[in-house]
Amino acid sequence: MTFADKRPLRPGDVVEVRSAAEILATLDSDAAVDRMPFMPEMARHAGRRYTVSRRVDKICNTITSTGSRRMDATVYLEDLRCDGSGHDGCQAACKLYWKEAWLRRVDDHSGVSHESTGDAVKLEHLAQAGTRTVREIGGERSEAWRCQATEALNASKHLKTSNLSQYWRELRNGNFGLLRFIFLSVRGFPMEIAGRVGLLKPLPLKGPGSQSTAVEPLDLQPGDLVQVRSPTEIAATLDESGHTLGLSFDREMLPYCGRTFRVRDRVRRIIDDKTGRMLKISRDCLILEGAVCSGERTCGNWFCPRQIYPYWREAWLRRVEESDRT
Repeated sequence: MTFADKRPLRPGDVVEVRSAAEILATLDSDAAVDRMPFMPEMARHAGRRYTVSRRVDKICNTITSTGSRRMDATVYLEDLRCDGSGHDGCQAACKLYWKEAWLRRVDDHSGVSHESTGDAVKLEHLAQAGTRTVREIGGERSEAWRCQATEALNASKHLKTSNLSQYWRELRNGNFGLLRFIFLSVRGFPMEIAGRVGLLKPLPLKGPGSQSTAVEPLDLQPGDLVQVRSPTEIAATLDESGHTLGLSFDREMLPYCGRTFRVRDRVRRIIDDKTGRMLKISRDCLILEGAVCSGERTCGNWFCPRQIYPYWREAWLRRVEESDRT
């Protein structure tokens, strides 16, 4: 085994997802490695090759909202996301976590592994069985969904914001080039200090808005072209807590103002990370192709790689006709 085979995977490495039999050998009775589940949505990737897009050495904490979490031996492959097919159609489209135990590094001369139908069926059955669990919700124990997002807290360890090694690691592991790392560090450090002492100015969109601006429903659908409205226009739709009909507009969404995107999905159901319950969304709620949380503007969560899709109200968007682009 060469040194290259032993070192942790880095962005740019080409890997092959191991066979169903090999993955099965790594999983416990909960279909997990280090408490991170292998989900049924991942089974179809067995034997296929992808490029590592980013190491996942830390993530934001969406469950208890207490800073970042340390994760080990985990990567993202390109932009592979969960399609919710094994979780009752959840539309959150989270990026899939891949434990290094499920992958092998390959080169241009490696042959493609062959899959056993029997092992593939066993893997799908075990992974599907692991999608349900029992949790205490509201003082009562009830059945709930289980996925990588709901288990991220259990599969990671708390990181203090003051733990400087977590930032240095983002440079060493290949996630960021030197210039980009320096730029984000120089911008983020004073923002973090200002936030801690109460000097960080609130979003320009968080203020005395009263949702008084009426916006005609657009009935946007996947594939439709839209432009994100200006901060001033969006502010007119927000209440004083920075919400429009209960949905918040946060700092990570500001860079997308004025830009044009296609609607990726009209979201009607997502699994709640905290409880595992399926949430039914009755009001307009959209995700836009390519508009993701960067992890570069949120205090306490610097360099988070999750690229979660923010949710958008139609009131924050305007329809763009294809002819308007020519």
